[in-house]
Amino acid sequence: MGLNERNADFILPYNPRGRYPAVDNKRETKALALQAGIPVPKLYGVIEIVHQIEQLQELLAPCEDFVIKPAHGCGGEGILIITGRQNGRYRRAGGALFDEEDLGHHIANILSGMYSLGGLADSALIEYRVRYDPLFESISFQGVPDIRTLVFRGIPVMAMIRLPTRLSDGKANLHQGAVGVGIDLVTGCTFSGVWNEAPVEHHPDTGGNLENVQIPHWDDILTLTARCHDLAGLGFIGVDIVLDEVMGPMMLEINARPGLSIQLANKTGLLPRLRRIEKLRDIPLSAAERVGLAKHLAQSPP
Repeated sequence: MGLNERNADFILPYNPRGRYPAVDNKRETKALALQAGIPVPKLYGVIEIVHQIEQLQELLAPCEDFVIKPAHGCGGEGILIITGRQNGRYRRAGGALFDEEDLGHHIANILSGMYSLGGLADSALIEYRVRYDPLFESISFQGVPDIRTLVFRGIPVMAMIRLPTRLSDGKANLHQGAVGVGIDLVTGCTFSGVWNEAPVEHHPDTGGNLENVQIPHWDDILTLTARCHDLAGLGFIGVDIVLDEVMGPMMLEINARPGLSIQLANKTGLLPRLRRIEKLRDIPLSAAERVGLAKHLAQSPP
């Protein structure tokens, strides 16, 4: 399936424009998720105007590590991951050191809209830095992997895990150089990988084998993605889940315009799966039942 077909046949008919603010603003998405009992990374603070940057030292005092991101960002742009401190400076995921002036400058760029959708003025979120499950130690480079699942009419359709690389600067975004690995929807086991749109069997930096990795909490992850459909009120979405070593699965964000590289990672097209779900007359109300239906459809030939 290409972008034009995605837009005309699935985003326009199934994603009402009035619901976009609930997912385009990460702060609002986080608040809605908490109200629904969906776990998300803790929010430490929000900077909305340049004057508040002067309070940055006080705001960050209790935080050894954290993530700064634009509330209206997309594609991983503008996300700054701080993994610790050294001699009064802040260590980035890639090892470079930032001082408070550097952090302030980055936040000022976020506020100006440099990384936001449409270039509009934005706010900066400061939140908990996820510590990924040790399972991913050998297949991720200096960053937190996330699991992207496409959900249509509340039913999980296709999934992949996105693995940070040196090229992606520790971020889990394929267009920035992360690795995408397809996940069997029924078992939660990885089976193929793609890097820069080319097939790959091993992580380019760690050398770890990308196939036959069993994703823990798989049914919980699928159920979270199905519940995010109810939360967003959108028919066709991408849901990003992270696996924290202590907190377990947490929802990172919901995307109303999910990309299509997941097809490369899974070595199969989306369109037949979406058309099949489109023909269903009755969709279960329960998220757990929708997950069961997703697995049944994945096991049954079209």
